[in-house]
Amino acid sequence: MPAEALALALAAAFLHAGWNVLLRGSDDVAGRTVAVLVLSVVLFAPAAAATWRVEAAAVPYIAASAALEAGYFVLLIAAYRRRELSVVYPVARGSAPAFVLAGTALVLGRAVSAAQIAGVLLVAAGVVLVRGLRRGAEGIGVGLAIGISIAAYTLVDKEGLHHAAPIPYLELVLAPIAVVALAVRPRALREQASWATLGAAAGSFGAYLLFLFALRLTAAPGVAAVRETSVVIGAILAALFLKERVTWTRFLGAAIVAAGVAVLAS
Repeated sequence: MPAEALALALAAAFLHAGWNVLLRGSDDVAGRTVAVLVLSVVLFAPAAAATWRVEAAAVPYIAASAALEAGYFVLLIAAYRRRELSVVYPVARGSAPAFVLAGTALVLGRAVSAAQIAGVLLVAAGVVLVRGLRRGAEGIGVGLAIGISIAAYTLVDKEGLHHAAPIPYLELVLAPIAVVALAVRPRALREQASWATLGAAAGSFGAYLLFLFALRLTAAPGVAAVRETSVVIGAILAALFLKERVTWTRFLGAAIVAAGVAVLAS
């Protein structure tokens, strides 16, 4: 993987973990999610206009990505209302590269190496430890559903970026979601006005923007895998700022997930 792509993906990981902690820490997860979506679109509109390049061929990808991202945010709200970040986040972010790999192999017909299979198995083992052997599958299902959503829009965006610049592409993906969300929760901006909401908005858009720039430099599975090192960062932040009980087995599971995605990226 090129060094520039690696740096972009790692920076995206730090930003992504941070804005998820800010989102999960809200008393009204749905309201803050709506505010984050709207503010992120507004904040980056000037940059989108300044770098505008969107070909007609990008429209189907933008529409598909918008639908998939909308589903992602709905699942994220449902998960963070009921489950701990230190469970949902590693499962969702760790499973996404495995689903990206599966999609690349099944849809695009590309070969899968033994190392990549080993990486997937490591991710699976880490997910089991994150949840805990005695606690059943609680939180796993929604985490995997989020992972599937991430994988799906990652594969779509990888192709869509051949026809558009990253900033306007992401602006067009998120704008219709933000409009619909604000129509559902019209008072969300006023109710969630805070520095935490503003930081989450900047982190949300900025993290995925860095990811899109990285996607333009190398293959999707590697970029997705490196970005998912955020699972370890997320576990640490959940313990420090959300006061979640992150046991050594849960943290070890997050570390194993990160090791698995590192193998997938190699």
